[in-house]
Amino acid sequence: MLLGCIGDDFTGSSDLANTLARAGMRTVQYVGVPDRPAAPGVEAGVVALKSRSIPAPEAVTQSLAALDWLRAQGCEQVVFKYCSTFDSTPEGNIGPVAEALADALDAREVIFCPAFPTAGRTMYQGHLFVHDRLLSESGMEKHPLTPMTDPDLRRVLARQAKGSVGHVPAAAVRAGPDAIRARMQAEDAAGHRLMIADALDNDDLMALGRAVDGLKLVTGGSGIAMGLAENFRARGRLAGDSAAWTGQPGPAALLSGSCSNATRAQVNRHKVAHPALEIRAEALISGDVTPKSAADWALGQTDLPLVYSSAEPAEVTAAQERFGRDEIAAAFEHFFAATARLLVAGGVTRLVTAGGETSGAVVEALAPRDLAVGPEIDPGVPVLRASPSLVLALKSGNFGAEDFFANAAALMEQGT
Repeated sequence: MLLGCIGDDFTGSSDLANTLARAGMRTVQYVGVPDRPAAPGVEAGVVALKSRSIPAPEAVTQSLAALDWLRAQGCEQVVFKYCSTFDSTPEGNIGPVAEALADALDAREVIFCPAFPTAGRTMYQGHLFVHDRLLSESGMEKHPLTPMTDPDLRRVLARQAKGSVGHVPAAAVRAGPDAIRARMQAEDAAGHRLMIADALDNDDLMALGRAVDGLKLVTGGSGIAMGLAENFRARGRLAGDSAAWTGQPGPAALLSGSCSNATRAQVNRHKVAHPALEIRAEALISGDVTPKSAADWALGQTDLPLVYSSAEPAEVTAAQERFGRDEIAAAFEHFFAATARLLVAGGVTRLVTAGGETSGAVVEALAPRDLAVGPEIDPGVPVLRASPSLVLALKSGNFGAEDFFANAAALMEQGT
């Protein structure tokens, strides 16, 4: 294994695995820390954790366990992957995990770059933009678990980290890898081991990738990995081939727990022409709706059924105030996990999930050992094979076009 990756949720990990596979690396996504060695020929291993919203000490412990396994596989560089909207709280978990990994690796000049221009995420002057809006005006300020109210990632990271935070500005990035590396060295010399890097387009990400060649630790969204494969290819380290992908026939179902703007638009688009079952917090807590009733409904449909809890922000806030934020989140995660198990047991072979927490709960419930990376549905969302009879699509809440659900189900049937 050449490149070892640690993702803080399952959708983000599949996004990273997709980027690396498209860049020509033999990539496997692992569900949690594996208990066995990687298969021969794996060039990039992505250990998917569900550590984004748990207490920071637990996230650190899980991430260090993943690092130990990746190092045992011989990886030469480590990537810590988090969301392209830097989802976190003032306590973490991005800063604490990154510092723990840097300490374990004795790493310096650690860049942080969540930019993913293809999906509208860009960095400029240390600020994160979502399309033409600052992060704090993008809808992410209303996220039910990790509301992002400050677009200046230098301030956000400084609140989470023990050390000070530097900056690699767009001017240095646009000047190329040598200028980037010189700025990184200057920031490190000034006492800033951690540094936010600007990136406005894919060329910037490729330049950053070349600049971090040989460094022990890189952090960012999936975009930061775009240039890493090329570093290994330039040294003749990649095999340069990939296995053919076989499509998966059979029934499909959709589960959506994301309340993001993008997912709500996708839900509204899908339910115009397809069966959809809304799961409201009151009905779930009271027991009026159960995983079995939802799965029975979905299995009884002849079209492409959607089971969703993707509510408007005001409704989410009201439910959190009535039932408790942690309690309602746990209830929905348990619901979607149990529903997914029943759907697969009932014959579903193509399962699409929307939302990081929802996808993590579903994958943990289905417990595949690893996930093979297939074709890309929309930027950042590949088809994943969990078993010979089951393929998944794990969509981050803010990703995908409005017709994502129907497109995903169709692409899952197609081979290459």
